[in-house]
Amino acid sequence: MTSTCVMPTSVVVGGGCGETGAGLVLAGPPAVGATLAGVGELGEFLRSRRGRVRPADVGLPEGVGRRQTPGLRREELATLAGVSVDYYTRLEQGRDTNPGAEVLHALASALRLGDDERAHLHALAGQVPGPAPLGSGAPRPGLLHLLEAVRPTAAYVLDQVSTVLAVNPEGARLMPGLSERDNLVRYVFTDPRAREVFVAWGDMARDCVAHLRTVAAVDPTRPALTALVAELSAACAEFADLWRHYDVKVKTGSRRTFRDDTGHTFDLTSEILTAPDGQRLAVFRPTP
Repeated sequence: MTSTCVMPTSVVVGGGCGETGAGLVLAGPPAVGATLAGVGELGEFLRSRRGRVRPADVGLPEGVGRRQTPGLRREELATLAGVSVDYYTRLEQGRDTNPGAEVLHALASALRLGDDERAHLHALAGQVPGPAPLGSGAPRPGLLHLLEAVRPTAAYVLDQVSTVLAVNPEGARLMPGLSERDNLVRYVFTDPRAREVFVAWGDMARDCVAHLRTVAAVDPTRPALTALVAELSAACAEFADLWRHYDVKVKTGSRRTFRDDTGHTFDLTSEILTAPDGQRLAVFRPTP
């Protein structure tokens, strides 16, 4: 892949052991099938998975104060999932056992659950998992807050078809020419600067198209998706070839090499958070 695809000018483009209300403390290993008293299977599962997600895993700073658990605090998970801390606490303590599908999707995304874990979460709530909803429009307030909280790390809020809903100043500098309301996939394929920014441009291009294929599996007739695919297929033979190749890949973050305007190259690792309506927070942090 060596050619540059150029768009016509007419195209417009979420408790540690010190937290209270967690139920009775078991004196020894529980019997098979036993759960924490007063919590239940759903609450125990949520508590267990929350303890496995470290702040750095989701692009959050460690924050101030001593952590009593290596995992996320309740308020952090609640913010990521777009629910109130009180409501999430009720779920974890077993005082509410009937969350809706949208809440389950949000919790599963915030907890970075695999397919089996996601299905188990829905089963504990008495529901069959369905496809996560798609969303766009105004960026979620919680994601905007995180966009600023992670500075000076470059970050973006994207919808499911990778339209940029918000970007912090560091993100704007990382990818020159990509701004709010632009689309990341369009940028990769049609802006000549993208081929300089991404050292392994071909890998980035393939991942972008494979992600759109996973979105199409959820809602193949979504207007924003069909319009973008038609536009880029007509404007760029490279995109059309990759679309026909039909690779699929859910964006979960990866290590990429960038080049700045002085020619200096550096590695960043992305972390992806997905909200219940499909909006994503993409954070590019320095690779250890």
